[in-house]
Amino acid sequence: MVTGTRPAGLTQTPAAPADALSTPGMRRASLCVLAGAASGVAACTLLAALEMRREPDPRWIVLGAVGALLLVVALAGALYRSVMSWPAVAPAARWLLAGCATAAVLSVPLVGPVGGTPGRAWAFVGAALVGAAPLLLPMRYAATLMAATVLVAAATAWWLGGPVRDAVTVTVVLGLSVAVWNVLHLWFWTFRAQAREGRDALARLAAAEERLRCARDVYALLANELSALVLKAELASRLALVDGERTRKETVEMRALAAAALARMREAVHGYRSVGLREQAHTVARVLRNSGVRCTVTQPEQDLPPALTGPLVSVLREAGTHVLRHGEARWCTIEIVREGSAARLTMVNDGAGAGGPDIDRSGLPGLADRLREAGGTLRTWRKDGTFTVEATVRAG
Repeated sequence: MVTGTRPAGLTQTPAAPADALSTPGMRRASLCVLAGAASGVAACTLLAALEMRREPDPRWIVLGAVGALLLVVALAGALYRSVMSWPAVAPAARWLLAGCATAAVLSVPLVGPVGGTPGRAWAFVGAALVGAAPLLLPMRYAATLMAATVLVAAATAWWLGGPVRDAVTVTVVLGLSVAVWNVLHLWFWTFRAQAREGRDALARLAAAEERLRCARDVYALLANELSALVLKAELASRLALVDGERTRKETVEMRALAAAALARMREAVHGYRSVGLREQAHTVARVLRNSGVRCTVTQPEQDLPPALTGPLVSVLREAGTHVLRHGEARWCTIEIVREGSAARLTMVNDGAGAGGPDIDRSGLPGLADRLREAGGTLRTWRKDGTFTVEATVRAG
């Protein structure tokens, strides 16, 4: 049985978008963008290394390798800082950009002369810069960096007596290919982040609708009695000095109205007018479907008695909140079964992999004490990438 003290309910405020990177799905998306950027830089570096191998002087090969390695390390740090930040994609820190600029400047005299064709090795290195630029800087600055890199590649080839056209072609074609590859990964990352924000917005909307429903219930419970109390209090104040007997009757009726309003409020607080389990199951399913989760509901044909529905409604709300806030679910099933004097609620979704959320951080543990009071149990477990919540309640 799960234990804890946190209260439950579908009306809990969802996590802010800034927490999206803490979810397994968003971390995987960020790592995918980072891997794509790293593969482009690695490909350019490999081509530069193959060109540098054609250099007959071993000393120049060592110098070229040092220059290329410095730039690769600087780019790796800047890309990691940029991609693994929120929101997508934050520019790299200034000191990391300064390190990349320094490494790029140093690589020109170290890498440029190395190889069988002067300037070609640095053209490959420049292509790595061009490809990484969209992930390091805002687009207006990235375009400036790309153009400057192409000019440096052309100037380097011209200075060393190499073919300028070949150097420019390598830097532009290879660099833009890597840049497009990175931008596509970035686009998918941004799309996933926006989808996550949309899911959180739907969860907040569901919470707001629940609060509005509660407000309407309270108004429906007390509006008539309180309005009558106001009118009778005003009438009693006018009759106090004129008709004592009439004033006494009005006062008695005021007390009866106040007692009735208080009784109805107590009834609502104790859950006798709470939403039924059937209605709540359909509400949770509708919210999940609006969030992009395929949801199916299986319920008994006859409504369960109030002694069973109250605790199960709380579990259903909290389990729905758990799917919205913590999971990356694509499907979810809700099953309610009547077993004699007991009832069982089972909710399964596929949003809990090996790196799934910590159950202790959700509101599910806080339901254990409530279910124990109702003679029930609450179990949660993960298996084969699915997360299951099972609550059983017995009628006293």
